[in-house]
Formats: sequence, structure tokens, C-alpha cells
Amino acid sequence: MKAPLAPGIRLITSFSRDSWYRGFILFLTFLFYTAYHLSRKPISIVKSELHRNCSTVIRPANLNITNNVTWCDWQPFDQDNYQTLFGVLDNSFLVAYAIGMFFSGIFGERLSLRYYLSFGMVMSGLFTSLFGLGFYWNIHSLGYYAFVQIMNGLMQTTGWPAVVACVGNWFGKGKRGFIMGVWNSHTSVGNILGSLIAGAFVSSSWGLSFIVPGIIIASTGVLCFFFLVEKPEDVNCTTPQHHSEPENRETEPLLQNSSSSEGLINGAISGEPQEVTEEHSKAISFCGALSIPGVVEFSLCLLFAKLVSYTFLYWLPLYISNVAHFDAKEAGDMSTLFDVGGILGGVIAGLISDYTGGRATTCCVMLIFAAPMVSAVQSVSPRSLATTIGMLLVCGSLVNGPYALITTAVSADLGTHESLRGNSRALSTVTAIIDGTGSIGAALGPLFAGLISPTGWNNVFYMLISADILACLVSSFISSSPQSARSLIISTLQWEFMDSELLEGMKNTEIVVKRKKRDF
Repeated sequence: MKAPLAPGIRLITSFSRDSWYRGFILFLTFLFYTAYHLSRKPISIVKSELHRNCSTVIRPANLNITNNVTWCDWQPFDQDNYQTLFGVLDNSFLVAYAIGMFFSGIFGERLSLRYYLSFGMVMSGLFTSLFGLGFYWNIHSLGYYAFVQIMNGLMQTTGWPAVVACVGNWFGKGKRGFIMGVWNSHTSVGNILGSLIAGAFVSSSWGLSFIVPGIIIASTGVLCFFFLVEKPEDVNCTTPQHHSEPENRETEPLLQNSSSSEGLINGAISGEPQEVTEEHSKAISFCGALSIPGVVEFSLCLLFAKLVSYTFLYWLPLYISNVAHFDAKEAGDMSTLFDVGGILGGVIAGLISDYTGGRATTCCVMLIFAAPMVSAVQSVSPRSLATTIGMLLVCGSLVNGPYALITTAVSADLGTHESLRGNSRALSTVTAIIDGTGSIGAALGPLFAGLISPTGWNNVFYMLISADILACLVSSFISSSPQSARSLIISTLQWEFMDSELLEGMKNTEIVVKRKKRDF
């Protein structure tokens, strides 16, 4: 009698070749962007070490000092305007990131994703390490650290459009919200690992808080060069279905229509059958990407959502240290709870949006509940540790859930929208536009926090609550009228700069103004 196959082998053979490749790509891209965020986190942990409360630090007996207040600080951050100087470092990175992101998508559509990601990760590792080497080289120039931050910000823009484009190439629309909700936990996992790694060295040798993450991201760049597969057809796997029949709500196109006879761009949902082809070789133009329904609206929503998220990312450890009086390592460890909540929020947002078919409504509801939780974070205290932990978890979930949904599932939905008639070279550009607009908010949040915090932390939280309310208003506007903002943008564009193929489709199709209001 022939013995049955071992359980492990049966498990392996139960998955198809396509499934193994998809799982492998999902794991690789998860690892890549975890490394990107891991290398961004150290600056927020090291801030409380660059400027400390020296009265609580034991002074070496052989140290000859002239200032008892700032003797333990790292110049030039030993001055009274240290918060402004920290704001300069944050915005050197974030402004460069926001500007570079708009160009990164264009390059990503025209270059090999494997080469592009590998180059970006190796160079990000170099500039992250250079910041830490300033400790060993005894560099006290703000210009040096600002320059390194600018270059690192530009290199980091290679990551997001490329990894979303790669995942979008491998996965269809059916369970995209859930899959990308789980996959997007790389942001929070990277932040958590970055906090723990930086915290391990911050008190003894803060230079290693940057050098170790720099080595890690450079190593993943080498891994990318040797193992990344950009598209299923490169290894003879099945190309996923990005569009499906309207009657299947779960996989219905992101922008639903009141009836199948209503015209949309390029006649994608017209009375006549349309042949979807993947043979387009021309990358979409910037204006052509803007004309895709929903791109402008979700970009604006992400701007305000990311303002809140990145202010917490860069300033939460310092706030906890100053207000709750934790030391640098404890404050960094405590701040990771916000990112743990972000993992849960991304998964929950993806599941709900898949089940309901309402991306915008999901964002709106979570943002409504986020506003009071942002306000509650002000009450962090070591005396009520359990309450503090719960607030950080819930706040991270509600703040990062909409942010994760927009930057992943929504971006992929729009980048493979059926109005493109199968043009597969739009995903990176659309992702870059959405995340680039969001990165403007990411730059403004820490900047405003640095300017406002000297007047009191309460004012910083008022700013965050206001931004959250604005994001909520924009998402509610998308839910009720997804077409109006886009129509305003299109009417002001110069048609000759738009993608000729999209423009031709627009000219030949009647755009229905009166539509049944339906949620995404």
C-alpha cells in the first residue's frame, strides 16, 4: 500500500505556481518598504538625545563645562530654538520627498522597477548612514545634516510608486482592499523596527541609530536586484483581472455608474462592448493621470490625513518625553504603540471597504472617530499607563486606517481604472500623484508642529484635529459627488497636454453630468 504524501508536501502542492509567485512578490515588496520606513524613523527617536534635560544627566567628573544647562546636548541643537532646528531637518526630508514624488512616478513608468528600486534603496542606505556618521566625525553643522536629509528624501521617493506598481501588476481587484490592507502594515512594522533599533543605540551611541538601518535598507536593495519579478508574464504566470463584471459588487470598478449605458471616459462603460487590451506601450502623461476619476479628490483627502499621521511619526516620541517625562528609549518604545494600531487600522479599513464596496465612506467614518481620539492623546501620563496604551492603539488605528487604504487599494484601483482601456503603464504615475500630494501634507504637519509647539502642545493638537476634520469633509464630498471636483480640474487643463489616447476617448464619449449618487 502506497503511503500518503506528507502533510507538509500536500500543503505545498495545494498552491498553484501562480500563487507561490504572488506570495513571494508580496513578501518581497513588504520587506522592501519595511526597510524604507525603518530608515526614516531614527530621526524622531534621536531628537530627544540631541537636546536633553542636562540637569537630570550625571556629569562625568573629568568634564570641564561652561554651561550646566546644555553641556550634554549635541550642537547646534543645544540652543533655545532647537525645536525649529528639528523642524528644519524634518522638512528638508519631507519637502524633498514631496517634490521628488511627482517625478518619481514618471521615472517608474519608464524604467525597470527592479533597477529603480535597487538603486533607490542602496542610495537611501548611504545617506541614512551619512547622518549617523556625523556623530563619529564630530560634525556640528546644521547644513550638513539638512543636506543629507534632502538627498535621503529624494532617494526615498523611489520606493512607494514602484512597490505599489509591482503589487498592482500581480494582484487583481477582487480582494485588493484586504490584501493591501495586510500588506500595507509594512509601514507600521518599519516604524516599529526603526524605533526599536534606533532606541537600542540612542543613549550610548546615537550614530548607530542611523548606520544600522542604513545597512539594512542597502542590503534589501541588493536582494531586490537579484530576486524581484516585475510582472507575471515575465515568468509565464497568469495576468490578474483588473476589471470585472458590474454585477459583482465586490470587484466592481472603483467609480460605479448608475447604469451600464452611461458613458464614461473612453467609453469604458458604454452600450457597446469594449475590448480591453494590454498592448499599450505609451506611458500615461501627468495630465492624463489627473483626468482619471477620483485621483484629484483622493489626493486632497490624503494630504490632510498624511499631515496628521506624519506629525505623530516625527513628534510623538518627543511629545511623550517632554510631557510624560519618559527617557528617550522609553518614549520611543511607547510611540510604537501608535504604529501597532496603524497595522490594525489598515487591515480593518481594507476588510470593510472590500465588504461594502465603499472606499470613501470607510475613510470618512474612520476619520470622524479619529478626531476625538487625537484630542485624547494629550492626556498621556505614566500614572495611567494602561489608558495611555489604549489611546495610542486606537488613535493609531483610526488615523492610519484611511491613510493606508488610500495609498494602497485606492491608488491601485485608480491606476488600473477601466477608463484607461487596459493601459498598464499608469499605475506608478497615479500612485506618485496621490502620494506626492499627500507628502505635501506630510511636510506641512511636522513644520507646523515645530513652529507651533513653543506656544504650547495644545495648539499642535488643535492643528491635528482641524486637519482630520478637513480630511473627513473631503472624503464625505467624494462619497456624495465623486465627479464634480474632477470636472473642475479637467475644464481648466489645456487639452493639448493631455494623453492623446485618453483625450480621443473623451471627445468621442458623452460625459453624463446627471448621475445617480453612489459611493465608491
